[in-house]
Amino acid sequence: MVYRDFQDLKLSGLGFGAMRLPVIDGDDARIDEAQTQKMVDYAMEHGINYYDTAWGYHAGNSETVMGKALDKYPRESYYLATKFPGYDLSNMPKVKEIFEEQLVKTGKEYFDFYLFHNVCEMNINEYLDPKFGIYDYLMEQKKNGRISHLGFSCHGEMEVLSRFLEAYGKDMEFCQLQINYFDWTFQDAKAKVELLRKYNIPVWVMEPLRGGKLAKLSDTYEKQLKELRPDEEIPAWAFRFLQSIPGVTVVLSGMSDESQLQANVATYETEKPLNEEEMKTLMDIVDQMQSKKSVPCTACHYCVTHCPQGLDIPRLLSLYNEHVLTAEGGGMAFIAPMALMAVEEDKKPSACLHCRSCEQVCPQQIKISEAMSDFVSALGG
Repeated sequence: MVYRDFQDLKLSGLGFGAMRLPVIDGDDARIDEAQTQKMVDYAMEHGINYYDTAWGYHAGNSETVMGKALDKYPRESYYLATKFPGYDLSNMPKVKEIFEEQLVKTGKEYFDFYLFHNVCEMNINEYLDPKFGIYDYLMEQKKNGRISHLGFSCHGEMEVLSRFLEAYGKDMEFCQLQINYFDWTFQDAKAKVELLRKYNIPVWVMEPLRGGKLAKLSDTYEKQLKELRPDEEIPAWAFRFLQSIPGVTVVLSGMSDESQLQANVATYETEKPLNEEEMKTLMDIVDQMQSKKSVPCTACHYCVTHCPQGLDIPRLLSLYNEHVLTAEGGGMAFIAPMALMAVEEDKKPSACLHCRSCEQVCPQQIKISEAMSDFVSALGG
């Protein structure tokens, strides 16, 4: 197992994500505890020492099952992470109640790593609002030894990440981001990593395979990669890409069966970052993947000046691309809906009048009105 230094700890480069545990009869709330125990045993035997769960995973059952699975091992032999569920605004006044319940659910006296969960457009104002006392309470728990290391996860855009860091960056020890070779430029992951580097905050990675989208590619793309590394499996390319990014400490993978776990463990027996040719080939493939489905907006903003509704069309098209590409790839398309929750009703895609004034000045000749209609339809109205 590849290990990374974090302060005075050595963390396994591969972390065990508990969002996609094996389930019974396809019911996400019914975790197969016996199979999960086998997977945790295998992970422990092969050097994984970082386990990541959360309040809402598997309808609230992930924390309980992971706590039980780890009970058979000495507490000092693993690191357990969980999160405050700020993705649900009704939880904001309940930080103490939820934290205490998380300790009970996991059966632990402290958490090695604890996160502000899913900082994004929808909740940034609440996270920063002192009336909820979230930051103060979590800092107090750290002082009391019930949290060893405090950090946050972020699905928001750069503005959100910047606001959070300006407020709390001095006390954040790590940040968990969605990073993979598809999102390196698509979700501006590269710029986010560079911003975190300015704050000297190490990076944890979630969704390295983009919800499984990158576990299998088209025959054409796979052939290109196999020519460069004949013995490398396609999912491993996602991990090799991350091994090439300075500052990445832990890569979390949500593995739903033992075969996935075994394959990922085998990958992390070695460190094989991509060379220049391999990186270029991979990025060329990404460009081709994105161009097939995405709207080619360059954010020139000509359209904005001609929109009678004053819509931020480039941003809406960016969210449209994210939503469509994720949904068609079989992934969890939740980022765009969350971002739009922070947008006023008269500025959402549904406010488009279909007057086509914007299209008359679009250098890319994008059929913007059709994209807005499709976006509304994709969001379920």
